[in-house]
This record gives sequence, structure tokens and C-alpha cells, in this order.
Amino acid sequence: MGVVDIGGWVEARFEPVLDAFAENFDRRGEVGAAVCVYLHGHPVVDVWGGVADAATGRPWESDSVVVVYSSTKGVTSVCANLLIERRRIDPAAPVAQYWPEFAAGAKASITVAQAMSHQAGLPLVEGEYTLGEALSWDPMVRALAAQTPIWPPGTRHGYHMRTFGWLVGELVRRVDGRTIGTFWRDEIAEPLGLDFWIGLPEEIEPRVATLVPPKRDLGALLQEFGPDLLLARVFSNPSGLFGYNEMWNTRAIHAAELPSSNGIGDARSLARMYASCIGEVDGMRTLQPSTVAAATVEQACGKDEVLMTDSCFGLGFMLGTSFGAANRPSAFGHAGAGGSLSFADPDVGLAFGYVMNDLRFEPNGDPRSEELVREVYRCLDA
Repeated sequence: MGVVDIGGWVEARFEPVLDAFAENFDRRGEVGAAVCVYLHGHPVVDVWGGVADAATGRPWESDSVVVVYSSTKGVTSVCANLLIERRRIDPAAPVAQYWPEFAAGAKASITVAQAMSHQAGLPLVEGEYTLGEALSWDPMVRALAAQTPIWPPGTRHGYHMRTFGWLVGELVRRVDGRTIGTFWRDEIAEPLGLDFWIGLPEEIEPRVATLVPPKRDLGALLQEFGPDLLLARVFSNPSGLFGYNEMWNTRAIHAAELPSSNGIGDARSLARMYASCIGEVDGMRTLQPSTVAAATVEQACGKDEVLMTDSCFGLGFMLGTSFGAANRPSAFGHAGAGGSLSFADPDVGLAFGYVMNDLRFEPNGDPRSEELVREVYRCLDA
């Protein structure tokens, strides 16, 4: 396993997953990472290794946590689907039923299901804002409530990279009264003992791994294709403030609630959460089978207007191989920019979480997560 210090444990049956994890360091230049696998509600892989801070050499520990970008959307989707299960939200109802101001701008007919599956035509926030405004919630949800969709809702879909979090998070707040970060902690994270936050408490900050920005600025690369390219506009939205750079290592970003983008946690918590969605974990279950079945019905599949490739969404969750080439069609969950991946596969009782701090944008898929997933399935099939 080379010179990288790897901690944790694996069941004997899953030792090839440990080998693949070590190869990520030896052959693929991994900096710091963790992977966890649950099978039928029980952990079978829980390993971590490398460094949490490449500049200081601070090691990745068992309790290290890291920003997981859009893997946060899976967490947000679990929260929304829990409220759907409790009959507090009806996915077929208009968003404006719960959020009356949202009816402005010809949006009265947009349904919850359309908002959760990237069909609302609101992939970006229009207007100019400071970073403080972008991180303070109310200016963003007011702007989205006032906007007019950029395509007829329900006629196509396009990845709502950051706006998904404000749209779904505000739905949760309107129905429940709590912010989504608080709802998540109260209803799911604390009962399950999860180290995962949307809005990080300051006392957890010393445990956060430092992100290593990608070698090439993807935002600048996209701008080379022209400022009118929708993906380029969405990527840095709002107001061109966002990119995958050192800003994500700041306390201001960590403290905010960006339920599309800034969840901070570990692989163990993501795997445990998804395991609790498809079965019991220590006597607790987060979503019932009928809820999962409804949440994973295809709502929007095919060409993505923003990503310019195919994508497939249920009620918030990405489906099948659309978010990981090594996934099976029965998988649901979410990938995150830079490489993180977490999902469940109810057909085989599998839950998986992978997090890392070295950000990469691989056009043909990230081999780090894909090799781990392939080995997990090989072990199951053996």
C-alpha cells in the first residue's frame, strides 16, 4: 500500500476495495480521502488515508470531514422526501401552494416534482449580488421567487447547480419552519449519529480537510466558449462569485447553508444515511420503501440543458449510471463536483460514500470513485 498511511478496517470479503483505495494513492495521485460501504444496514468497509491538508501535512483522521459539493443535494433530497413521506409536501402540488410569492413570474403552475428534478427553468439567480448576500439565504430565495423561468417549466430539464438548494431548502423551511440545516440535524443526522452538516458549527472547523483546487480553473475554461454559454453562467452563479477555488476553504462558506453545495461531512455518514433509506440501521430507518420507490421514479431524463450531456433525476436524486459509470441502474444518490460520490442500491442492499479533498474534473468519469464502486460490486458478485 505504498507510503500512504491508511486507517480503518474492512471485512475480509471486501479487501479488494481496500486495495483499490490504496491504488488511488499509489497510481492516481489521491491526496486525502475516505470510503465507507454499508451492506444490509451494517458497515463492511470504513477506511481513510492521506493528508487532510497538503500544505501542512496534517493527516486525514478517522473524524476528518470535508466539503462534498453536490453530494449535498442527496442529503437535501432525503430531507424533502421525508416531508413528502409525512404528507407535509405533495410532489404533485404547485410550489406556490407552500411558498405563495413563488407564483410571480409565470411560475404558479410549477410543481414540487418539477422543482426537485431540475425542470423549473431556474438554473441561475439573475441580478448582481455580493458574496454576503449570496450566503445569507433571503436575497436568493426572494430573487428566485420573482424570476421568470428561462424555459417553459416541465418541457425540459437542466441542472440547477446552486439554485436547487435554495428552491428545495425554502420549500422545507416554508413547510416545517426550520432551516434545512436545522431540520437535517434534528430529524436525521443526530438520531443516526452522523457527522454531516449543512451550515458547519465553528467548533468543528479544525476537523475540516483543506480542499486542493483543480489544476485548471474550469470556470475560466468554460468562459472560453463564450459568456453566453448556459453552463458557464450557471457554473459561477450568482454574479460570477463562485468557482472551485480557495473560497471553499473559508469559514464564511462553511458556516452558510448552501443545501446544493456546501455540505461538510465524511464518507461514513453519507453511507450510513443512504443505508438508513433502504433498510434499518441500528433499528432506525429514515425513508420507507414506498417513499424510496416514489422518489426514484424517473422525472426527467435525457439531454440536460445546462450540462450538455444526458442526466436523469427522480425527486432530487440522480438515478442509475447517470452519475457514475460504475453504478447499476437501480442506484440512486448524488455525485459532487471534484469527485465525491454517495448512493444506495436497494436491489442489493448497498450504500456507498466516498469523499476526498483533491478536486478533479474528469470528462470521462473519475477513476478514483469508479474503481472503488466496481470493486464493491465485484465483491458482491463473487
